[in-house]
Amino acid sequence: MTRLGHGLPLMAASMVGGMILWEMAASGVSGVIFAPPSVVLARLAQDTLSGVLPMALLGSLAHLAVGFLLAVAVALPLGFAIGRSPPVAAMVEPVMNAIYAVPPVAMVPFLIIWFGLFYEARVALVFLMSVFEILVTVTVGARNVDPMLLQVGRSFGANRFRLVTVVMLPASLPFVFTALRVGLVRAINAMITAELFLAAVNLGALMKQSAQRFDMAGLLSLVVLLCLLGLAAQEGLKALESRLLPWHVRPSS
Repeated sequence: MTRLGHGLPLMAASMVGGMILWEMAASGVSGVIFAPPSVVLARLAQDTLSGVLPMALLGSLAHLAVGFLLAVAVALPLGFAIGRSPPVAAMVEPVMNAIYAVPPVAMVPFLIIWFGLFYEARVALVFLMSVFEILVTVTVGARNVDPMLLQVGRSFGANRFRLVTVVMLPASLPFVFTALRVGLVRAINAMITAELFLAAVNLGALMKQSAQRFDMAGLLSLVVLLCLLGLAAQEGLKALESRLLPWHVRPSS
């Protein structure tokens, strides 16, 4: 049986068990304080069928996609440069580590001044919250390329470009996929953080409206939607990694 075949029943059992525990924890508690999953899932289905959640989600995904792709476009080449070039590492790493230590939310006032409260600021926050996660992991992957692989490439006459594209990049792909998975989760966090801290729009606006009405079922339905989005993103990247890197991802027997 494949890894996916083993994983789906276990994942389903885990989710069902979590729902049962959630239902038990919510029993006897006011719905204003903690809504049970039966009510939350019914609300999620209702808002999905009405089109409210799909429209809000599409609006949120717009700045998520742009910010994340910009982070990938910056972090991948810079991570390889830092990982393989000691002079570049000496120049960039101290600054990178210093900025990485600053909580991204602390950058919100600066983003408001630089970009305003709307789309550009949301994209910038997604970029900031995901680029360093990707950059650090890619840097580690570039540094961990087996020197023997590079020597074999040079012995076959590969120039620098061929060494990067044919040797270093394939050898670093497991780290690249890990970086993408971690960075994408951070991008989803940034997506909703931007919509709550900046102008309230899309999913963030729905969360604020639900909180103002003490609508716990509506609030938790949005949290469940974010959980499902993160889970789908993670599993999609894992499936892609298994397909592209069968030599790295060991299949279950």
